[in-house]
Amino acid sequence: MDLRKVKKLIELVEESGIAELEVASGDESIRIAMNRGVARVAEPEAVVVAPAGSQGQAGQAFAPSGPLEEIKAPMAGVFYQAPNPDAEPFVQVGQRIQPGDVVCIIESMKMMNKITAVRGGTIEEVLIANGDAIATGTPLFKIS
Repeated sequence: MDLRKVKKLIELVEESGIAELEVASGDESIRIAMNRGVARVAEPEAVVVAPAGSQGQAGQAFAPSGPLEEIKAPMAGVFYQAPNPDAEPFVQVGQRIQPGDVVCIIESMKMMNKITAVRGGTIEEVLIANGDAIATGTPLFKIS
């Protein structure tokens, strides 16, 4: 696909405000996904900054000490609580987190994206089970 066409598609996605566009022509295809308000750095494991949060065991909750805030998925993919099946979860219910702490991983397009907290707080509830498929904007955690 011609680089000028790709740039034009990116401009169209940015101007329209849509979150995702996929175009296929013959044996070529391109997918453009815009994560508004989310910084994404391309690395072997991309780091994505999402609204503050973290994670623990699904369904557990502690008494909140203030108003709860939801941490939502910055992208669609598969939600993982730990870096691998044998590892401990990044965060647990009741755990205090700081800005920059990794709270989970979302696998999207065969890339593992580390989701980090943008503010500190306490994990009050994990709303998604490990390995569940999620959409962009799906609430993942509740923090206080």
